[in-house]
Amino acid sequence: MSQAELTAAPGARVAPRGLRTLGILRSELTTMLRRWRTLALLGVLAGVPVLVGIAVRIETGDGGPGGGGGPAFLNQVTNNGLFLVFAALSATLPVFLPLTVGVVAGDSLAGEAGGGTLRYLLVAPAGRTRLLLTKYASVLVFCLLATLVVAVSALATGALLFPVGEMTTISGTRIGFGEGLLRAGLIAVVVAVSLAGFAALGLFVSTLTNSGVAAMAATVGVLITVQILDKMPQLSGIHPYLFPHYWLSFTDLLRDPVYGDEVVRNLGLQALYAAVFGSAAWARFTTKDISV
Repeated sequence: MSQAELTAAPGARVAPRGLRTLGILRSELTTMLRRWRTLALLGVLAGVPVLVGIAVRIETGDGGPGGGGGPAFLNQVTNNGLFLVFAALSATLPVFLPLTVGVVAGDSLAGEAGGGTLRYLLVAPAGRTRLLLTKYASVLVFCLLATLVVAVSALATGALLFPVGEMTTISGTRIGFGEGLLRAGLIAVVVAVSLAGFAALGLFVSTLTNSGVAAMAATVGVLITVQILDKMPQLSGIHPYLFPHYWLSFTDLLRDPVYGDEVVRNLGLQALYAAVFGSAAWARFTTKDISV
C-alpha cells in the first residue's frame, strides 16, 4: 500500500508531520551515502590530508625545510600534527570541498528529475516545500560530513606522522592540546557552515534543469567563475559580496583572544545567500511542471 493510500485509509494511523519529515530526511541521507559517487568524493577528501602529511614528512625526513610553501599552517605541521587539520582545511576549502558540495547539491533535484523518480517523491503527504527543505537539509549534512572527513583524516595523519601537544596560536601564545582540539572542531563547523550559501545556490541550479550532469557542471562553473572574480584586484569593490570571499576567515579562530569579526561577516553572507537562493529555488520548484 502506498503512502497516499495509507493516509486515505479509514482508521489509518498517520505519523505526525515532524516524524514524517525526519523519515524523509533519513531516507534521503541513506540514499545519498550509498551512492558510489558520494563515497568516492569523500574518499578523495580523506586522501588529501594523507598526501599532504606524507609529503611534508618526506620533505623533513630528507633534511628539507618542511613546508616552507603551500597552504597556510603547512610550515607548522612538523612541530605539531594538529596543524595538519588547519592546513588541510585551508587546502581543500577553495576547491575540493565546494566542488564536492556542488556535485551533490546540483544533482539533488535534477538527478531525481532526470531519473524519473522526482514525481514519485512528490506523492502526498510529502509536498514540494517539504521535499525541497529536506533536500537542502541533506546537502547541509553532507557539508558537515565532508568537512569532518577532512578534519578527522588530517588529525589522524598528523598524530601518526608528527608530534602533538601544546600549540602556538597566531598571536604567539601557547594553548593546551585539549583547547587546540576544541578550536579545531569549532573551525570544522564554521567551514561547513561557510558552504551553506553555495549549497543553496547549487540547489537553485538543480531546479532549473532535468539533467543532473548539466546541473552539476553549471554549479561547479559558477564556483570557478566566482573564485576567479574574487582574485581580480580590479573588482575589489564586489569582493565582500562574493560567497567565497570570507571562507578562510576561520584562521582568526586561532588567535588569542579570538578575533571573530570576519567570521561573523562570513556567516552573515552565507545566511544571505542561503535566503536569496533558497527562496529562488522554492519559487522555481513549487511552480515547476514535473511530468517525468
